[in-house]
Amino acid sequence: MGQKVIPTSLRLGITEAWRSRWYAGKKEFGKLLVEDRTARAHIKKNYGFAGIAKVEIERKGNEVSVLISAAKPGLLIGRKGAEVDKLKSDLEDVLGRAAKIEIKEVSKPELSAQLVAESIAEQLSKRASFKRTMKKALDMTIEAGAKGAKVRVAGRLGGSEMARREQASLGSIPLHTLQADVDYGFTEAPTPYGNIGIKVWVYKGILTPGKETTDGPDAKTSQVPQVHAGSSQGPGQ
Repeated sequence: MGQKVIPTSLRLGITEAWRSRWYAGKKEFGKLLVEDRTARAHIKKNYGFAGIAKVEIERKGNEVSVLISAAKPGLLIGRKGAEVDKLKSDLEDVLGRAAKIEIKEVSKPELSAQLVAESIAEQLSKRASFKRTMKKALDMTIEAGAKGAKVRVAGRLGGSEMARREQASLGSIPLHTLQADVDYGFTEAPTPYGNIGIKVWVYKGILTPGKETTDGPDAKTSQVPQVHAGSSQGPGQ
């Protein structure tokens, strides 16, 4: 199972938090889900230059809080807060209600799988060698402190007539260990020969309750964490 699904979805409630945290009835659920998707797409399209790692949305009544994790928060805020004010106005138009914007800096972009994938995509769009690009990305990720990383690209690599898939990895990626802090990112690189899909996995260590990521004994025994009653969140969050 760990090899077949997205690592973040498999670890929801264990090492990963839901990126949309709210509850709604059947009549409102679809509408709010579309709003979240539209808001995320707007942020990625118009503010991707700031290095958006992820966007979390939390709703409480009529209040909406949007937490944006960015590698370059200064670009997102703008001079005297001009950019973030514009973003707030745009999101309020999309969501149809007042929005609160919070910006969090990604201290090590090399450990964010999404940012690594987007960096690879940018280079492939400029016709860089995919093998050299993959190797460089893996080296930088490991040097930043990751315990393992894997990159997979698929498409007409190097302009070849036949589409194919190539993969490279360094270190270990324990996908079956639910306590393992494995980040996942995906994007596509537009090229003259078609889009190239890019998937990135970054393993940062073992997470234990109340402690930071560590390379403890659980990494060797591959123990699965126990989920205590009341510790997980309900559906739709």
